[in-house]
Amino acid sequence: MKKAGILNRHLSGALAELGHGDGVLVCDAGMPIPDGPRVVDIAFRAGVPSFAEVVDGLLAELVVEGATAAAEVRDANPAAAALLDGHFPGLALVPHEELKRLSAGARLVVRTGEARPYANVLLRCGVFF
Repeated sequence: MKKAGILNRHLSGALAELGHGDGVLVCDAGMPIPDGPRVVDIAFRAGVPSFAEVVDGLLAELVVEGATAAAEVRDANPAAAALLDGHFPGLALVPHEELKRLSAGARLVVRTGEARPYANVLLRCGVFF
């Protein structure tokens, strides 16, 4: 058994398969899941695990070269907006409907237990060298 890092075998394996430019949608429990991408649903109950916990955990495992979120997050979920701004200084903001459209091109969807609106981000993988 792994001693550290992400222990969920489905998520750990999916992350190991990602390459440069691949998209990872980290989403709240209410985000429509697109057909196509691999989905790892780690939601346990409302709020568990939180969006912040999942984003922090993924950033410990991934190199991210860009991120996109819904512009609506600024007004509807200031806590998620602050988290995203803190992690992604160049955060791109698009209308929520555009984020849903873009998420269909993600290679992986990680569904959290977050129950606050617009706690979603589309990450673009980078390389470690």
